[in-house]
Amino acid sequence: MGMDVPRKNAARNRWIRRVLVIVVLGTAIPLITAAIWRLKPAAPGVERGTVMLDAVKRGEMLRQVRGLGTLVPEDILWIPAINDGRVERIALRPGALVKPDTVLLVLSNPELELQMLDAEYQLKTAEAVLTDLRVRLESQRLTQEANVARVGSDALQAQMRADRDKQLGELGLKPDLDVRLSAVTAEELGKRHKSEQRVLDISTDSIQAQMASQQVQVAKAGALYGLKKNQVEALKVQAGTEGVLQELALQVGQRVTPGTTLAKVVQPWRLKAELKIPETQAKDILIGQVASIDTRNGIIPGKVSRIDPAATQGTVTVDVRLEGTLPSGARPDLNVDGTIELERMLDVMYTGRPVFGQAQSLVGLFKLEADGRHASRVQVRLGRSSVNTIEIMEGLKVGDQVILSDMSAWDAHDRIRLQ
Repeated sequence: MGMDVPRKNAARNRWIRRVLVIVVLGTAIPLITAAIWRLKPAAPGVERGTVMLDAVKRGEMLRQVRGLGTLVPEDILWIPAINDGRVERIALRPGALVKPDTVLLVLSNPELELQMLDAEYQLKTAEAVLTDLRVRLESQRLTQEANVARVGSDALQAQMRADRDKQLGELGLKPDLDVRLSAVTAEELGKRHKSEQRVLDISTDSIQAQMASQQVQVAKAGALYGLKKNQVEALKVQAGTEGVLQELALQVGQRVTPGTTLAKVVQPWRLKAELKIPETQAKDILIGQVASIDTRNGIIPGKVSRIDPAATQGTVTVDVRLEGTLPSGARPDLNVDGTIELERMLDVMYTGRPVFGQAQSLVGLFKLEADGRHASRVQVRLGRSSVNTIEIMEGLKVGDQVILSDMSAWDAHDRIRLQ
């Protein structure tokens, strides 16, 4: 019988194979693990129809700012009460067309009317006193003129007699005493005539002074009467200008005091736009810049006419003077949308304004890859912004397409798949 001869190298070969298997597995497992670890996670899918894409362009970019606002009248006439009064009658209601002399409402004030009558009587009394004074002073002046004329006549006659007696005395036909008496009489009457003339001159000045004093009293009484009359006439409240009665919130019987606003009159054909511009965008607005106002029923051109120096609740009020014809339906307090042109930038790189892209900032935007099916996040430096566009300073080139929509839901991903 034959005997089995054990192979001498069988055990050794099995041991070598086991060592090789262990070495291969020990090498392959870490490599496979590393490869798996390095694999990128699958890009999340985004519906292409839910995002807005825009291409980067180069050329002229119109820089604008936009703000909501209202149409307001350029001129507003607030009509105040001049005196105390009670509303007796309301002639018109808001919305009525008015002219300067149109009566809006009538007030009553019996005390004021009584004061006007008293002032009228004082004026008539002062005028009567002036008339009486004029008659009396004129009579006195005429009497004095008569005295001057009579004394002047006597003085002339006495001088003639004195001259005659002097000639007769020289011829020896008149006693020397009579000649001297005639000369003294003539001299005395001459002096009296001059004195009476001075009295007449003084009385004339006195008459003028007394008349001027009384005329002042008449003027004073007339001014008081005119004031009271105007106050009474003001009880019939007039529009004071042509336009439309916009406000009149009074009731018959209501009491008003001086300074109380009675009515508001506006001219609806002279309107301006008051826009509320975010204060971060208002720093570049200048008076005279071109603007357009959208009334939802037509666009009106205009120019910036005033900029409020202070911001209120994060906005700056900007007035735009309208230069075009107002469309039908344009009226005060109408809500409008205004756009102001800041500047035209030539030869700049720009794209549509992303949802969260602010001027002069660094943002991450998803740029469409060459395959057109994936988009990767890139860092983009933005420059000056407009209403719908923004300047690209770094990070993109002309022709690149970027997603402008809100991508905050994918902040944890740097790459997405459009599907």
